[in-house]
Amino acid sequence: QVQLVESGGGLVQAGGSLRLSCTTPPGTFSRYAMGWLRQAPGKEREFVAGLSPVGTYTYYGDAVRARFRISRDDAKNTLYLQMNSLMPDDTAAYYCATSSSGRYTKLADFVSWGQGTQVTVSL
Repeated sequence: QVQLVESGGGLVQAGGSLRLSCTTPPGTFSRYAMGWLRQAPGKEREFVAGLSPVGTYTYYGDAVRARFRISRDDAKNTLYLQMNSLMPDDTAAYYCATSSSGRYTKLADFVSWGQGTQVTVSL
């Protein structure tokens, strides 16, 4: 299991922005597609964003498309999730995740994730 460490969560007002980071062991990006998942209290885990193994192609969940952006920095072995125009419905624990199949467009593609970072959006 890949060790993934998320950071960057916090409390933000609606309309604000946050950038989440996920540090990974060297070589992770060459082996896995990457993604972000989230889970709000009392709800099922949800796919947020995915990034292809080559780091070129992205895919987003309907709820965040056009507001969130996934990216990575290969030199820093770090995955990012830039979140803009945040809404209270974005409140959740956010998880960095890996996909060994190379697929990255839905929740079932991801089989391993970190401990998560909490994002809370207030009105």
